[in-house]
Amino acid sequence: MADHLTNDIDYYIFSAMKPARRNIHPLLERMIRIERMERGKVCRMSGRTHCNHQTWQDGHNVVRYVPADEVASLQAAIAGYRLFMELARQYSDQIIQRTRSVPLQTSALRQRSTRQK
Repeated sequence: MADHLTNDIDYYIFSAMKPARRNIHPLLERMIRIERMERGKVCRMSGRTHCNHQTWQDGHNVVRYVPADEVASLQAAIAGYRLFMELARQYSDQIIQRTRSVPLQTSALRQRSTRQK
């Protein structure tokens, strides 16, 4: 009996903690599924077994060496970042388009009525 009660409590606690994902925009859903990201690019170095991973941080080019056996994983992570940024651009374009579709008069009237209060 106690185990059954504990399982029910666990179920309700964990289901309450899960974010409501019923109305998530499809682009955001795709962004959520990207699990690995890295900025930058991979540069192969002639005559060397490792590659350079170059990123721009705080106004400087930062370089780190990447062993050959980790390059494929790094390239996948860079592709993940690029996909994330492309999806974010598409999503923001859609939101901007929706924002612009609202007549400016309605927006201006709301602002005036808010200021008068």
